[in-house]
Amino acid sequence: MPGEAVVVVDADALRRLGDERIDWRFKGMPADADGMTVAELAAERRNLFDGGFHPPLVVLDAGALEHNLTTMRDWCERHGVLLAPHGKTTMAPQLYARQLELGAWGISVANFAQLRVARAFGVRRVLVANELLDPAGLVWVAGELARDPEFHLLCFADSVRGVELMAAALRGSVRPVDILVELGASGGRAGVRDVATAEAVAAAVGAAPELRLAGVAGYEGAVGHGTTPESLATVDRYLRDLRALAERLDLPGDAILSAGGSAFFDQVADVFDGTRTVLRSGAYITHDDGFYRDVSPLGRTEGPSFVSALHAWAQVTSHPEPGLALLTLGRRDVSFDQGLPEPHTVRHADGTRSPATDSRLTELNDQHAFLKLGPDTKAEVGDWVDCGPSHPCTVFDKWQLLPVVDGETVVDLIRTWF
Repeated sequence: MPGEAVVVVDADALRRLGDERIDWRFKGMPADADGMTVAELAAERRNLFDGGFHPPLVVLDAGALEHNLTTMRDWCERHGVLLAPHGKTTMAPQLYARQLELGAWGISVANFAQLRVARAFGVRRVLVANELLDPAGLVWVAGELARDPEFHLLCFADSVRGVELMAAALRGSVRPVDILVELGASGGRAGVRDVATAEAVAAAVGAAPELRLAGVAGYEGAVGHGTTPESLATVDRYLRDLRALAERLDLPGDAILSAGGSAFFDQVADVFDGTRTVLRSGAYITHDDGFYRDVSPLGRTEGPSFVSALHAWAQVTSHPEPGLALLTLGRRDVSFDQGLPEPHTVRHADGTRSPATDSRLTELNDQHAFLKLGPDTKAEVGDWVDCGPSHPCTVFDKWQLLPVVDGETVVDLIRTWF
């Protein structure tokens, strides 16, 4: 539980990120920074608006990031749960490092590609919240286990056939891979649908020396949709089924129960109380101005709440008719799968700011956003508009390099690997 050994990343690999050269590959970066290293550009502490950065540009707020990181750490400590934040949200090893520094038990990923990123930066405990079946990938896993005696890998299984494929590909591995039997739900995605199948999977794992039965896992977000009483009750029933399955199986003393996205982790902690629980929440690190703002339990059932650390700055490129402004922001730049971004602030040519009161985005094209202006919102051609993305998970994949800002000053640059 909290206090277990800290898992760190490879400091040299992180440092080398700063050696990468800025050029045309990184959208939004200053043209006059071409040839500079990422570390050199960050050290200049340029102003976001007059330092050569060009819109659209998604940035991370340094203070909001730290607030969210420490808020989640403190919540986990109070509730006696472990955290393996889902790395697929950001795919940013620099952010993994900070999560691990603050006591995260490990990092979760979803597939071989993401696992390889985590391993490239030395993450030693990785939970793959999925099944690993590809023979070539599993041969690589065996090599990693042999190369690094401190590498600890966990992954899911929901079929005897899957267990057999994993065991065959890992034959001769120096250490076993830890397996969590995954519980699903009717009509949902992966996971066993009944106790008999779960017991058969667990028995198959126990019979394979290349594998070790390590617990039970699932994802309550697949059954819960929103925060209505009915949805919360459905989540609760699923979590109780997951705990009951864990109690039925012959699990080792160090077994874990793992669940917990970014919407219902409070219920996970309540239902799993008294067990060795590993949450996999990922979106908390940046939060958002839409989906998770509405469903996160922090702010909904208890505080302090998370705050959005993502800001999409775009420029007014056209004011073709009264009440309508076109922004240099589109589907190539921000998420739109869980609602459109919300406009918050207009930064004017003289550096002053005013709220985008009663304004809203009504549509996104590939490279344009339609901003319906409120009666008191002034936004002229050339002004910048701060929009809060509605869902973080499909923002990061659109940016290879994101500035971190303190106010208007760029203090760091975060590299993503999608």
